[in-house]
Amino acid sequence: MQFAPDTAIQASQRDILGLKVCDLGWADALAFADELLSLPIGQTVVSFLNANNANLMMKNPDYRVILDRQLVFPDGYGVDIASWISHGSMFPANLNGTDFVPALLTYVSRPLKVAMIGARPEVLARAAEAFRRHAPWHMFVPVSDGFFAEEESDAIMARVRDLKPDLLLVAMGSPKQEKWVDTYVGPGHARLVMTVGALFDFVGGQFPRAPAMVRRLRLEWLYRLAQEPSRLWRRYLLGNPVFLLHAIRHKVLGGELPRTGAMVQSPAPGASPRGKDTATSSTTVQSPN
Repeated sequence: MQFAPDTAIQASQRDILGLKVCDLGWADALAFADELLSLPIGQTVVSFLNANNANLMMKNPDYRVILDRQLVFPDGYGVDIASWISHGSMFPANLNGTDFVPALLTYVSRPLKVAMIGARPEVLARAAEAFRRHAPWHMFVPVSDGFFAEEESDAIMARVRDLKPDLLLVAMGSPKQEKWVDTYVGPGHARLVMTVGALFDFVGGQFPRAPAMVRRLRLEWLYRLAQEPSRLWRRYLLGNPVFLLHAIRHKVLGGELPRTGAMVQSPAPGASPRGKDTATSSTTVQSPN
């Protein structure tokens, strides 16, 4: 990993199904995110690629374009297998949001203001309180639950802008959260934005985490399937084999799909706050090949 001077930041990446995914170890990933939070201008959106939303990306070109505009971390054993198929090695770390966000909050010692959007109201409140116990030197502000009408989005983001958070966590599930962030979140809302799926449900005690040994064996998906079989059987029992077929096909066919850069964005004067309308100057996060 390299940190270039000023606002040019580069991270090593590897191709997974035509999408660039950061291949950082834990120490480098935490230092990288801390550096992004420290930038004086601009915004970076971090999302996480797992087998489920990779399958969604393969079916939905518009969703792929959105992920391609974001900085993507690897999440789960599925993308490890895809990396092994394509590159001969797994990722250095499983940087899933459920583990990475609490670790980042512990890692960053200076006080941060963290805005939270997503989950049900009572779960959001419990998650904020759990975060306050976990890292009491940060300020955690629940802005909105995840069950609002789309026409309320601009008003919600106006509250975020007034709050001036360093970090914005959006937990709505894929692909909704990535699409919503791409449409409504822009520079001026937060320096670092992370789409975090079921993080608030886990932190708020709505769903139990798998035991540590199960997580080390990369079998948390099996534990979650046992907890919620009626909701998750299709994602895992059908989706995982489909994902592996995509990975094998991508390896056999070779090549990488056209892409645009994942960007650290800086707002132009007078630019719109909404991500899809914002004029930006940008620094691409590049592979140092």
